[in-house]
Amino acid sequence: MRYLRKPAIVAVLAAGAFGVAQQATAESQPTRNYVVVYEQGQSATAAHQAIAAAGGKLVKENGKIGVATVASKDPAFIRHATAQRALLGAAKDRPIGHTPSDGLTRWQKVERAGLDTKGKPGKVPAPAPSADPLAGLQWDMRMIDATTEGSYAKQQGSKAVRVGIIDTGVDASHPDIAPNFDFALSRNFTTDKPDIDGPCEEADCKDPATVDQGGHGTHVAGTVGAALNGIGIAGVAPKVDIVNLRGGQDSGYFFLQPSLDALTYAGDNGIDVVNMSYYIDPWLYNCAANPADSPAEQAEQRTIIAATQRALSYARDRGVTLVAAEGNGHTDMGNPKVDDTSPDYPVDENGDPANARHRDIDNSCINMPTEGKGVIGVTSVGPSQRKAYYSDYGLEQADVSAPGGDAHDPGAPTAQIPSEVLSTYPEALGREEGTIKPDGTPATPAVIRSTANGQTAYYEYLQGTSMASPHAVGVVALIVAEYGKRDKRHGGVTLAPDKVERILKKSATDHACPTPRLQRYDLDGDGDVDNSDPRASWKEPQYDATCEGSADRNGFYGEGIIDALAAVSPGGKAHKR
Repeated sequence: MRYLRKPAIVAVLAAGAFGVAQQATAESQPTRNYVVVYEQGQSATAAHQAIAAAGGKLVKENGKIGVATVASKDPAFIRHATAQRALLGAAKDRPIGHTPSDGLTRWQKVERAGLDTKGKPGKVPAPAPSADPLAGLQWDMRMIDATTEGSYAKQQGSKAVRVGIIDTGVDASHPDIAPNFDFALSRNFTTDKPDIDGPCEEADCKDPATVDQGGHGTHVAGTVGAALNGIGIAGVAPKVDIVNLRGGQDSGYFFLQPSLDALTYAGDNGIDVVNMSYYIDPWLYNCAANPADSPAEQAEQRTIIAATQRALSYARDRGVTLVAAEGNGHTDMGNPKVDDTSPDYPVDENGDPANARHRDIDNSCINMPTEGKGVIGVTSVGPSQRKAYYSDYGLEQADVSAPGGDAHDPGAPTAQIPSEVLSTYPEALGREEGTIKPDGTPATPAVIRSTANGQTAYYEYLQGTSMASPHAVGVVALIVAEYGKRDKRHGGVTLAPDKVERILKKSATDHACPTPRLQRYDLDGDGDVDNSDPRASWKEPQYDATCEGSADRNGFYGEGIIDALAAVSPGGKAHKR
């Protein structure tokens, strides 16, 4: 059910026919929720009074960062709230983010692209001694030295290191997740919305913090910390503590308030690193003063930027290392030109944005949380180490790169090993989606079954920057386990985010820009690369990208491809040839 409350009358309207007409008009409007950001230095009392003066009623407050959810029937509430001295601004409390995936939008088409056209994968290569049975399919772990011969022999992570997964949820029952799942700390900050998520499974539409009915979060969690336990796969840090900080809907959309609450919770509860494989919208790029937007839209975007940055800073100041996916729009984030997907909620029956319009943008517009201050941005590479065709990039934005898969990578490992990333998949979701047959066999080559020690588990191939980011998060978890100090406040261990980031970047393998720097991605193989209409380029099978920078740092790879073994070895890169 919707999380809405009807507001009380908070001000007496002026007498007369005009005032009566205004009241009648306001009463006829539906109640809407907004996220309100308080001005820095203003007291909660002053903010509450300003909310009431603007025509709103307080529903929920996150006083730690000065943000509240407010209900109002006034369609001009954003304008009225922005005019209050105690308030910085307001934004509609609607789904404002989605995983870089394309189920309701274009992103999931990227994540699931290519595999079904390749036919059934062949025999699984034999794993190395002591490796899990599907390790032969994990080209991604071999690329970053997260193997039994690599980082596992040196450091596998620790239950003292807490990794927060801000996503659609985590399936705690999965045999590769269960050994590392933190039941005590996991939380669900969302409420299911039947209009976008389908019928509620719980009477109050509040799922337990042990399920994932979207699948995205479980895939991410497995890449970070699937256990090295004789079944399926192992993650980068197979002994880490996995904390589900659910901030996304089943459908993959995100509301602003749950995202903020997840970050502040992470800061208050000793979470060492969070994975953020989503971006803040309905504005793909949030612009503070874009002439293409109305004053109310500008105010809304300023509010989203400010609220998100406050939550990011709150978490980082309390020891949380922030890692985010760059995005799947194959855009130079340092020089964006067009945003034709915003605002992208709601979507129509074909999955296309219903409200989207053409917007010319520039580098003053930012993608959140990836471009937030203190966030480590991760680009994606395929098996050949080529920048993935879909991956966003940028000299300012790319901090490191990691394997995320690429269905069109010319350097696929072998005919038996797809170029996407294999990770954990909820069985219940697979049966619901029809990717797992009633008899338990996979119905698609995108899903792999593994049985060992009386247990059966399922795994799915996906590609995307969502898949790259958790590889970096896993390496961060190893860094904290290896170099962290005892956390006297929360227990476990901790390491300052600036130190973590420095080690992560220093240990990454430098990768120069390709030659030529202009890379052409001809996905249909017809030799025709047409970028004449950049607004439609994401729909086209051809486009290009130009790499800027040096081998030490560039827009495709940041400061290099992450390396798990180097990150926990003395001298960082000393072991490399």
